[in-house]
Amino acid sequence: MPLLILLALPFAGSVVAALLPANARNREAWLAGLIALAGTVQAALLYPEISDGGAVRYEFAWLPSLGLNFVLRMDGLAWIFSLMITGIGLLVVLYARYYMSPEDPVPRFFSFFLAFMGAMLGVVLSGNLIQLALFWELTSLVSFLLIGYWHHRPDARRGARMALTVTAAGGLCLFAGILVLGHIVGSYDLDAVLSSGDLIRSHPVYEVALILIALGALTKSAQFPFHFWLPHAMAAPTPVSAYLHSATMVKAGVFLLARLWPVLAGTEEWFWIIGGAGLCTLLLGAYTAIFQQDLKGLLAYSTISHLGLITLLLGLGSPLALVAAIFHIMNHATFKASLFMAAGIIDHECGTRDIRRLSGLAQVMPITATLAMVAGAAMAGVPLLNGFISKEMFFTEAVVVGNAVGMSHALPIAATVAGAFSVAYSWRFLHDVFFGPPPHDLPRTPGTPDKTGSRT
Repeated sequence: MPLLILLALPFAGSVVAALLPANARNREAWLAGLIALAGTVQAALLYPEISDGGAVRYEFAWLPSLGLNFVLRMDGLAWIFSLMITGIGLLVVLYARYYMSPEDPVPRFFSFFLAFMGAMLGVVLSGNLIQLALFWELTSLVSFLLIGYWHHRPDARRGARMALTVTAAGGLCLFAGILVLGHIVGSYDLDAVLSSGDLIRSHPVYEVALILIALGALTKSAQFPFHFWLPHAMAAPTPVSAYLHSATMVKAGVFLLARLWPVLAGTEEWFWIIGGAGLCTLLLGAYTAIFQQDLKGLLAYSTISHLGLITLLLGLGSPLALVAAIFHIMNHATFKASLFMAAGIIDHECGTRDIRRLSGLAQVMPITATLAMVAGAAMAGVPLLNGFISKEMFFTEAVVVGNAVGMSHALPIAATVAGAFSVAYSWRFLHDVFFGPPPHDLPRTPGTPDKTGSRT
């Protein structure tokens, strides 16, 4: 029952938010914030039941004629993602309360936001693969509405259409892959699938299932060659970018790979398909991020690169690489959400996100600068911060697995180059924006925003 409450609360809140009047700004924020807080607390309270490696299940008849039940299942992986979805959602709601303009249709924003939170919780809590596919497509649909929230802007409409086209097409491939998995195992129940690893890997259609599921995961997590949709999605309001592209939507793909890692990983096909896509994305995203002039554009390509790092770690197939991937998922969610919100504050205060026009903001926005520098240092992997630990784990696995698969030089060199690129674009974000001469000739005079959203 706690799992059902956790899943149902955001959807119920979405309906209520849609019915509130347009001027109910505070009530909308309180509603969304309390639901996110309740979800965070509810997930945290379930820790004792899953801390020993067990799982909490809630099940009732759904389509008995097809042998399908509606199953909610929380294990350690789902618990981590549930906390990220609700916890970072709470912080983004607080940020959105002061970021969104009074002229914006706030009920629509919070209604879509809560619906997306519910859809993501549905993905991570699904104990039935068919049910997971339904929530998966729901995330694509609601993200289309969020990315196109400012539908009067052509770039928002174009970005929303592109995101929906790519991720929904990948979702169809995922659904086909799930049908193949169900055919192999004889069941769509997640527990049955996770206990059938040897059967799946030895089956003649294993490669078909792997390719179809990989297409679903790689399109959702913006992996090469499907990475092009994510930068266009930056036309969404910054709270949407901070939420969808740090802790939720783009993490759905790597969540799926981690969820099915026990039954699909450990083969050469897995290594070359998943690891190869991750390696290409890691290098391409990091290199492209260095040359971006728009703050959100830089963060978008760095997101693509970090998702590539996580995908590559999952593709390596070793247990420590899996641990490093999940650890970096959490790290990336925290520092990237912070950086997106810092970019939104800079845009709000300066009237521009063009890095070429920004400099010296640490003098006039010291709080924002301090928080952004901590998050940026974590993104670069500076020692004593969380990003450093996961990056070191990545380097270690690149050497160990590289020696095992005959890439003793190529994989460590690629990892080192990508690490250097991450330092370069993190340094550019922080140095060019916050240091140097005082800013001049900006559309607005920057200052430290107070709690009402005005400048002080």
